[in-house]
Amino acid sequence: MSQSTLQASPSTPATPLIGCAGWSLPGAAAEHFPAAGSHLERYAAVFNCVEINSSFYRPHQPKTYARWAAATPPHFRFAVKLPKAITHEARLVGVDDALARFAGEAGALQEKLGCILVQLPPSLVLDPAAAGALFAALHQRFDCLLACEARHPSWFTPAGTQLLRDNGVTRVLADPVVGYTGPFEPTAPQAYVRLHGSPRIYYSAYDAQRLADVHAWLKNQQQAWCIFDNTAGGAAVPDALALMGMSE
Repeated sequence: MSQSTLQASPSTPATPLIGCAGWSLPGAAAEHFPAAGSHLERYAAVFNCVEINSSFYRPHQPKTYARWAAATPPHFRFAVKLPKAITHEARLVGVDDALARFAGEAGALQEKLGCILVQLPPSLVLDPAAAGALFAALHQRFDCLLACEARHPSWFTPAGTQLLRDNGVTRVLADPVVGYTGPFEPTAPQAYVRLHGSPRIYYSAYDAQRLADVHAWLKNQQQAWCIFDNTAGGAAVPDALALMGMSE
């Protein structure tokens, strides 16, 4: 996340939601978490949110989501990634049945469902009709934040920006940047940041200065999620802990 990408916006600061993509805890970070409990229980004792990426690859039963909700404290929130069957295979078209099934599953999180994350393939060109129909259907089924990580340049045109704004969808601020150059243009008051690791995506840890830049940007947001997705090499949890420490 570069300095050109991070531009403060005038808004009322709020405590950010900081967490990781998944609740796996590397052994090197074990001292920061309670010794007892499941991985999720231990994770949720320290962080206030998590992003569920496994839902992108396979369905989970409602009772599984309900069990996860029950294992976390009242303030904890989940972001759930929309299945690739909808975004990558069907490419947003003819997805009513798949959406209904997903809603019946993830909805079991109840009030702890904080966000639905829509990540689109880099090849998916903006289709305003299909995208608008998807977002409307999601709003009908979910009363939570909708965040979209589009990765084709057409989504970052004025038309793409306006479509997200008109549909009340937060544009994801991702690092590394894919699909656009220049300053990031938000589309909703709430921010959703995904830090995938840079320069080596999913592996690289962020240095102290990059984390300080993120912290400074988050302080100026009305409400923000910040998810570390650099999980492959175990960097996500230490990076998230370091960012949380800056907010204390």
